[in-house]
Amino acid sequence: MPSGKLHLVPLGGLGEFGMNCMAVRWGDDIIVVDAGMMFPEAELLGVDIVVPDISYLMENRQRVRAIVLTHGHEDHIGALPWVLSELNVPVWGTEFTLAYVEDKLDEHGLLDDAELREIRPGERFKIGPFTIHPIQVTHSLVDCVSLAIHTPLGVVIHTGDFKVDPTPTDNRLFDLHAFAEYGKEGVLALLQDSTNVERRGYTPSERAVRRKFDEVFARTERRLFISCFASSIHRIKLAVEMAFEHGRKVAFVGRSMNNSSEIAEDLGYIEIPDGLLITPGEIKNFAPEKVCVMISGTQGEPMSALSRAAVDNHKHAKIEKGDTVVLSSRIIPGNEKAIYRMVDHLFRREAHVIYEDGSSPPIHVSGHASQEELKLIINLVKPKYFIPVHGEYRQLKLHAELAASMRGSVGKVMLIESGDILEFDELGARKAGRVNVGRICIDSGSRTDVVEDLVIKDRRHLSEDGFVLPIIAIHKLTGKVEISPEIVTRGFTGGENGFMEEVRQVVVETLGQSSEEERADYGVIKEKIRADLKRYISKQTQKRPLIMPVILEI
Repeated sequence: MPSGKLHLVPLGGLGEFGMNCMAVRWGDDIIVVDAGMMFPEAELLGVDIVVPDISYLMENRQRVRAIVLTHGHEDHIGALPWVLSELNVPVWGTEFTLAYVEDKLDEHGLLDDAELREIRPGERFKIGPFTIHPIQVTHSLVDCVSLAIHTPLGVVIHTGDFKVDPTPTDNRLFDLHAFAEYGKEGVLALLQDSTNVERRGYTPSERAVRRKFDEVFARTERRLFISCFASSIHRIKLAVEMAFEHGRKVAFVGRSMNNSSEIAEDLGYIEIPDGLLITPGEIKNFAPEKVCVMISGTQGEPMSALSRAAVDNHKHAKIEKGDTVVLSSRIIPGNEKAIYRMVDHLFRREAHVIYEDGSSPPIHVSGHASQEELKLIINLVKPKYFIPVHGEYRQLKLHAELAASMRGSVGKVMLIESGDILEFDELGARKAGRVNVGRICIDSGSRTDVVEDLVIKDRRHLSEDGFVLPIIAIHKLTGKVEISPEIVTRGFTGGENGFMEEVRQVVVETLGQSSEEERADYGVIKEKIRADLKRYISKQTQKRPLIMPVILEI
């Protein structure tokens, strides 16, 4: 066995949902598995996306050889524009994954400089000391792979996101045989997706949704609107087939839905019969019972097509009394309020709304493995070390306990979080310190504008207590205050009547007690006014608005 150390360094995704990113290092060579983003919590005011802190990769920029992608979901590829703008290395992914990546990089003006390399399930490729074998798996997206990474110390299998679907709609079967072969040969470490570890049994096949869709298509008398994740190619394919069978035209509404269906059609994952597709502008030309609209916005995103249609604010998608709206997706934790608000609006339009309610047959099935599938893969692989990945801490912990209970199949369970360095050598495995990890908040616009913690703190401050703007006019030559200071406030409710007059008096007194030199130095006088006002307002109201004195020279 070669002497040397293998490091697994999760930079995101262990202890949180999203931001999946894992560095694998041997000596002077690093490869990165996935580069995902996450959507911000409500308290990150005005932030659009959150990406992992890649300072570990930046410090080792000479050593980073490539990014290898397991599949094309945002929580695995969403941070690529940010990472590649800092660190332009080759990106390896399957055909469909790279089609998504191209779209994303093109949007950010990074496509021309990017080096994208296609991988195919079953075909091995080499990056530095690593030989990587992509293994075909099933998930809620198409063209997904697990990665068997051959290192000088042994094989590390990273499952990516998966479920074991015995009847996938695209007939591309989960390659259980490859996992079993690795189990026979011996596997150093298995890194397995923890998302659904709390669910018992098996995750139903994607085909389980077909019965419910058939029922919905048969019963719907007017227009049918179906909303699913734009990346749910299986679901879009099913809806297109059903529409064809039930004599309905199909319109795609929403940018993400259009992009995804185009890519899927180009790559042969969806076949749309001639004459079936109509443009959004043509919806009104057909009888309501002859139309099926695939519309984006299943999570109630404020400016999405479905949210706008729900409040009758969409140019083409008009939802009327008796129409049926199907939400064929899970509710992502944190989005409940937005989704139910949108559902309320749909009920006000007197539409029939069908969403996940635990009924059978289901309107949505998960793309992640439940307990029995997780056990199946562990049993096949029989890893020396088991590391749960992708999930919040409780899920990693439950997954670690599940694996530990399988004594014959698992050597040792290692529970690590983002930032931990897991070190392997010929003597075994251990935690060997930490690297700097965290979240980088990105604002809309350029999509590369980093929002500092201070900015978020200011936004929170403004949202809670508002701001106070004392405006003081000072004569340029004499340094005298020409007119009484003006106090402008926004989002700040003062004390009793006459409180603003008292605030003005505080400013007048501060100016009166300042020397001519202080009044002439705008930096000093602003700071004096700010400090005095802060003290006074805090004492009188127990509030701490943002105070920004403005000096006008006249």
